[in-house]
Amino acid sequence: MASPTGAGAPGNGGGRSPEVTEPVRHRLGDRLFSGTATLAGILILVILAGVAIFLLTEGWPGLSAGGPEETPGASSFWSYVGPLLFGTVLAAAIALIIATPLAIGIALFISHYAPRRIAGSLGYLIDLLAAVPSVVYGLWGALYLAPKLQPIYDWLASNLSFIPFFAGPASPTGRTMLTAGIVLAIMVLPIITAISREVFLQTPKLHEEAALALGATRWEMIRMTVLPYGRSGVVSAAMLGLGRALGETLAVAMVLSPSLVYTFNLISSTNSSTIAANIALQFPEASGVQVNVLIATGLVLFVITFLVNYIARAVIARKRDFSGAG
Repeated sequence: MASPTGAGAPGNGGGRSPEVTEPVRHRLGDRLFSGTATLAGILILVILAGVAIFLLTEGWPGLSAGGPEETPGASSFWSYVGPLLFGTVLAAAIALIIATPLAIGIALFISHYAPRRIAGSLGYLIDLLAAVPSVVYGLWGALYLAPKLQPIYDWLASNLSFIPFFAGPASPTGRTMLTAGIVLAIMVLPIITAISREVFLQTPKLHEEAALALGATRWEMIRMTVLPYGRSGVVSAAMLGLGRALGETLAVAMVLSPSLVYTFNLISSTNSSTIAANIALQFPEASGVQVNVLIATGLVLFVITFLVNYIARAVIARKRDFSGAG
């Protein structure tokens, strides 16, 4: 007669022990952390909604404003914000064109070429650029960089004036849209470099070693494994840098001599201003509906910046391989 504690009985070590389901007891620290993280996420949404509501309510009267008294130099709000939007996008595009290749090169040097000590020091140095205040970049760009670039602008106007970007006449002070773009490029460089560096470092070592084992040089290995693996991360880094460049205020305001024009001439004294710089320059003396007009231009910049960051997050969501999995 089989004993109830035989080989097949639950109590025997040779049998399969039943699964015991017990309620999970969350520790106090886990509950506090979860609640704090949830509260922080909700708070961010509340702040974002509050900013949007403020811009919409205060800027709505400015959306229908028109006439030279309300919007000097323009017949309506949209003709007023148009050149500002054009200048904002142009300055940010110049910054992105200059900063992105340079940031990728620096990130690759830090992650795959430089010795460990030099790579660490250079990484810290690049990160420190993000801590420099905007006003310092503006002073440096207006007082040092612009005079140094002015002879180059004269040469470009003399030899390459057939290109619309360098049509001239060159600015005698060097404070041009191209100078503002270079300053913005230096400001967004730490953001793009830091993200690209982390993306490149997360490339699976097996992929790199397999490429090298097949006889690839270091550059061929980077071209075949590192760059394709980190493509989405680099794109998202560039988009985040673009969002930073779109919203820059003081540095652009101190470098440019703005006016309400559409021009692709990057080296002349006549430059399109940016929305953020125009708000900083015009707000202290604005009154009445002019304040609403400036707030409405801020609403336009808010929408554009939000769309840029949303696109960056969408690019990240399409491919999460750069997170290190695999």
